[in-house]
Amino acid sequence: MRRWALLLTALAGPAAASAGTAVEGLQAAYRSEGAGPFSASRGAAAWQRQAPAGNGEAPRSCATCHGADPRSAGRHARTGKPIEPLAPAVSPARLSDPETIEKWFRRNCEWTWGRACTPQEKGDFLTYITGGSP
Repeated sequence: MRRWALLLTALAGPAAASAGTAVEGLQAAYRSEGAGPFSASRGAAAWQRQAPAGNGEAPRSCATCHGADPRSAGRHARTGKPIEPLAPAVSPARLSDPETIEKWFRRNCEWTWGRACTPQEKGDFLTYITGGSP
């Protein structure tokens, strides 16, 4: 319940809240669920971790579509659609909306790993993507 209160607090600000504010709010919510401390090195390792697709396709990882470096553009493995860099240092608006971040975690964790990401994994990913030291 506390996670949602923190998320709503983060959403109450301007629609274009800074990436730092959105990420900090989400990480506070993940900590309230028992996650943390967060690690960029765990986030980087998980980013590269291959998971079987389960449908006969090649194994995939976050890097399959987003590229090895979150500061670089990617391309969706199935559709070929371009994907903007995730790193706020390159795309400042990319991690500015907590609701959108959560939406993409839901979709991408399920598509990539066949399950929801844990709060710990999400916090580690955000630490890695925002430039925390690996």
